[in-house]
Amino acid sequence: MEVMSPPKSLNNNDHKFTELKEKVKDFPIQSGVYLMKNRSEKIIYVGKAKNLRNRVRSYFTESKDLSTKTKYLVQNIFSIEFILTHTEVEAFLLEASLIKKHRPRYNIRLRDDKSYPYIKMSMGDTFPRLYLSRKVKQDESIYFGPYTSGAAVFGTIRFLNRVFKIRDCTDAVMKLRTRPCLSYQIGRCSAPCVSLIDSSRYRNEIENARLFLKGQNEKVLTKLTQQMLFAADQEQFEVAAKHRDAIKDIQAVLERQAVVSANASNDQDVIVYYGDERGCAVGTLHIRAGRVIGHRHHFLPQIDPTSLEEDPREWLVDYMNQYYADNFIPDEVLLNTDLGLEIFKLVESVLKERTGRSILVRYAGQGQSSDLDLILMALKNAEVHFQKHVSKSEEKRNGLLEIQEKFSLPKIPQRIECYDISTFQGKENVASQVVFIDGVSSREDYRRYKIKTVIGTDDFASMYEVLKRRFSNKDLIFPDLLLIDGGKGQLSQAIRVLNELEIHNVPVVSLAKARTDSDFESKEVQRTEERFFIPGQQNYIKFRSQSEAFRILVSIRDEAHRFAISYHRKLRESTAMASELDSILGLGDKRKKVLLTEFTSVDQIRSLTAEEICQRCGFDLSLAERLLLQLNSN
Repeated sequence: MEVMSPPKSLNNNDHKFTELKEKVKDFPIQSGVYLMKNRSEKIIYVGKAKNLRNRVRSYFTESKDLSTKTKYLVQNIFSIEFILTHTEVEAFLLEASLIKKHRPRYNIRLRDDKSYPYIKMSMGDTFPRLYLSRKVKQDESIYFGPYTSGAAVFGTIRFLNRVFKIRDCTDAVMKLRTRPCLSYQIGRCSAPCVSLIDSSRYRNEIENARLFLKGQNEKVLTKLTQQMLFAADQEQFEVAAKHRDAIKDIQAVLERQAVVSANASNDQDVIVYYGDERGCAVGTLHIRAGRVIGHRHHFLPQIDPTSLEEDPREWLVDYMNQYYADNFIPDEVLLNTDLGLEIFKLVESVLKERTGRSILVRYAGQGQSSDLDLILMALKNAEVHFQKHVSKSEEKRNGLLEIQEKFSLPKIPQRIECYDISTFQGKENVASQVVFIDGVSSREDYRRYKIKTVIGTDDFASMYEVLKRRFSNKDLIFPDLLLIDGGKGQLSQAIRVLNELEIHNVPVVSLAKARTDSDFESKEVQRTEERFFIPGQQNYIKFRSQSEAFRILVSIRDEAHRFAISYHRKLRESTAMASELDSILGLGDKRKKVLLTEFTSVDQIRSLTAEEICQRCGFDLSLAERLLLQLNSN
């Protein structure tokens, strides 16, 4: 990697622009990834290029064709680094991983959705099982999905376990069993744990489950029907009845699934987008073996698909590059936009590099007439998601406007930071920093603090320490509103820190609960009331409990409280775990640290075998066996 060092001094933006423009002339003319940084050396944009010099130089032309977003980006560039790659495909792969790692401000970021749930079939096990996984790994397992929700995955797994008698226990539990569990007693497991079924018969049931998940339902029904008839001929009527019930269950499920192609056998994703100047909803319709299994959406607020400034050949390709870095890649991807033959081939090469198999990426206009029906179905879902998201965003904005008015803020509080202190019997004092942007939590900006200078319980001193550490770094983005969980005492500590650091442009408010008499005749009944205190004002401020402004402020306070408690609990568990590991003979500080890093509890270690501990921690077998022996004897 070659690095362009920032100039020693820049008098103005013109000087910076000229200097960067000159340095870009020395960039290589081969493929790679470029990283643009601001004055604080924070990466604000990651891009890829077939020709680094030409691509980066395009940012520093004085052409009026640059989009508004690009102009803002260029104004904030202070230095640029680049990483050379052998091919353009490698540049695509590297760009996706760097965006995921650094989450640059000006890149498309898939931040409004969590990882997709999949069904994982552990084919590497002697007796495979099904369980939910949110990561698709290159291993011996087979993955099915993605599904609409974790609940849908668990429901499907329960159904398959019941129909095909697949084990639902973990590997560790299975190895320790000496007699069948309750699942076997109620007829929902074939008890491979105690060898009541051999691996070949068990694998036959796993194959039926695989065919069902692949959509080859006629094969499953045919096999089950043959097995039912054979069992009946052998006068094994109880076995035949179980096959009959399984056939009925599968037929009932199939009746509820939407079929878009009765003869399709491949997996397909349909990607479309819908939006206007308020943003863009990108929708993905998931079709597996001709059946729709769900649809998911991402909202991109920085993209206006109706603007001539936005080229889908850039932002849509970036979206797919990031999306398929972590998610299942189907046999075919269908788009409602023609990206051109060259880009289609490039995307196919990137996806092939990730999967090891050929993937078809094409425009709907190049295929059959049935493609149009899929596009229209996906567009309808994307439009509904867009309207729902925009409506919710407008509610958030109205709430932020009310907050601005109530607290007399100079501008809309787009970035709100909230701090909370957590302690337990004066030990393991910690604090949390939670950030909401545009009224929505921004988890990548969360921070945890371990109190260093305060001994015992002193929330005021702890708040002072945390805020002093946070605002001493003036290179970080300051909030539009600083919210403190606590009353006037905590508020005074925040004011003290801001005054000492001579920071005068950060409004601060504290939030505290208070018990008040209810409107009932009986004064014994009380309710809590949220009160907001601002500097220089004696009386507190109240919000309507049903207002969006109130929901935003209380939500961020509750999230800060939750985040602080979760960190505090983690530290307590680590301390308790460390003390229990201290009693293990022959376990030094280095190996104990490995265990504390790798596992969350002693019970988790107890559930493993010695071989698994060796594999995960690098211990020798004798140490792992001694560790388990001593832990299980405690």
